[in-house]
Amino acid sequence: MTRACLSALLLMFLASAAHADKLTVAVATNFAQTAAQIEAEFRRQTGTEVSLSAGSSGKLYAQITHGAPYDVFLSADVERARRLEQDKLAVSGSRFTYATGRLVLWSARLEKVDPGVLRAAQFNHLAVANPRIAPYGAAAFDVLNRLQVSPAVRARLVYGEDIGQTFQLAASGAADLAFVALSQLRSGEVAGAYWLVPPSLYRPIEQQAVLLQRAGHKPAARAFLDFLKGPRARAIMTRFGYIAPQPGP
Repeated sequence: MTRACLSALLLMFLASAAHADKLTVAVATNFAQTAAQIEAEFRRQTGTEVSLSAGSSGKLYAQITHGAPYDVFLSADVERARRLEQDKLAVSGSRFTYATGRLVLWSARLEKVDPGVLRAAQFNHLAVANPRIAPYGAAAFDVLNRLQVSPAVRARLVYGEDIGQTFQLAASGAADLAFVALSQLRSGEVAGAYWLVPPSLYRPIEQQAVLLQRAGHKPAARAFLDFLKGPRARAIMTRFGYIAPQPGP
């Protein structure tokens, strides 16, 4: 029997056992809209209710370490998921990469966005997510440093707590430009122009999921993570602009 068949059978078994359970999933803001689509499909198939709580990876990590009652953590990076596993706040061996994010430089006002806009510095404000707690913010600084424009634009930076707030700064006109996730532009009708930043300009935004210790006994939590690895979830992630891991042999 193939791994795909075994996974499907396991999902069906776990889903039937998990039907009455409710889950709480902490999800990095960049993935919130994508997770909502995945949750809807998972709920349709299993009947399991999943509550999503979005925020920056750093903020959610801090909440988890202080006892927040989440079952699953969908981080925007590797480091925080790894720390939870190392500190025995997550189930050992449950951590995996569910998607790789893509960074864009976006403006709701400008007709053209490219590296030349940054080099010319002909804008008032550039919004970035707080790099200390948001991996997409750290990736934005990678780009600014590799393009050697960081000193020129530093005084024009404005910060969002997470990638959602960063997007709103540019959408509202408080910033002329913003480094955001490609997925945010795929979430609906978004006006403006953007530059899809080449992956060579920033460290890979490898996003990892982990099962938290409090949910180690919950079949529904394991079923949700299995679903996240499956073809339906991967199709949704691809539609939102993520690079979804390919299934193993």
